[in-house]
Amino acid sequence: MTAITAIPALDTAATTTAVESIAALLAENYVFPDVARDLADLLRRRSSEGAYPAGTAEELADAVTADLRSVNGDLHLALKYHAEPVPEHQGAAVMAEMRRKFDDSLGGVPRVELLDGGVALLELAPHMFPLDWAAQPLTAALSLVAPARALIIDLRRNAGGDPNTVAFVCGYLIDGRTHLQTLLKRQGEVAEQFWTPSFVPGARFGGSKPLYVLTSGDTFSAGEELAYDLQQLKRAEIVGETTRGGAHPREGWTVHPHLELSVPVARGVNAVSGTNWEGTGVRPDVPCDAGDALDRALALATARLMRH
Repeated sequence: MTAITAIPALDTAATTTAVESIAALLAENYVFPDVARDLADLLRRRSSEGAYPAGTAEELADAVTADLRSVNGDLHLALKYHAEPVPEHQGAAVMAEMRRKFDDSLGGVPRVELLDGGVALLELAPHMFPLDWAAQPLTAALSLVAPARALIIDLRRNAGGDPNTVAFVCGYLIDGRTHLQTLLKRQGEVAEQFWTPSFVPGARFGGSKPLYVLTSGDTFSAGEELAYDLQQLKRAEIVGETTRGGAHPREGWTVHPHLELSVPVARGVNAVSGTNWEGTGVRPDVPCDAGDALDRALALATARLMRH
C-alpha cells in the first residue's frame, strides 16, 4: 500500500508571494491588457485585505480562480491545483496530464461504431490531443468511417486541446483547403492561422455527405472550435446543448510546487463569422438534452438519407 504524502500548507508569506507572482504574470501575458491590469489590481487588493489566508494550496487555487473569473468570466483563467508536484517547465503540468489521458483513451478516439442505416459514430474525447500524438489514431478512425453514408461526431465529453488537431480533423470532412480561424495576440497582431490541410493520410469522409456533431454543456475549448468551425461553414448540424464558452488558447506557469496558473494568451477569430464562441458557447442547430443527442442525430440522419 502506497503512503499518501501530506502537502504542506502555505503560510502567509508563501501565499502572498504566490499571489504577487500570479498578478505579475497576468499583467504581462493575459490576452486583454485592460482586463489584465484590472485582474492584477483585484488580486493585489484582495491579498492586502486578507482574502487569501494561510492554508492549503487547493484552498488558494479555489479562491484565486473565483476572483480571476469574476471580471469577465473567462473559463480558461484558473489557478489549478495539482496533487503531484508541478514540473517547473512552462506548460509541462498540462502536457503530463494530457499524456496520461491520451494513453487511457485510445489516443482520443474511444468509440467508433457503425449504427443503423450505414450511419457511423465517431467519438472524440476527452481532448483534441496534440497532433504529433493524435495523427495516427485519428487517421485510422477517420479513414474507417469514410465510407459511411452519414457521420455523427460525438464531442459531448471533449474538454479541449490543440487547434492544429481541429484543422486536421476538418481536413477529412471538408473538400478543399479552407481557412478556419486566426489567433490574435494581445496587441492584435496575428499569432497563427489555421487551415485545413491540402492532403490528409487515409480516406476522407468528404464535404458533401450528411454530418452531425453532438455537444453538451461540458464541451469546451478546442472541442467547441470543431463544432463552431463546421457550423459556420454550414458543413454540419450541431445537435445537443450549448457548450461552455471558452475560445481563448492558454498557457501555463508554475507558481508553486502544486499550483499552475492558466492564462489565455490569444483569442480566436473565425474566418466566417469574424468572432468566436467566448462566453456564449456554441449554440446547437437542434437543441436537446445531451443524453438525447445521439438518438436525435441518428433520426435526422436516417430521415435525410431516406429522402435521397
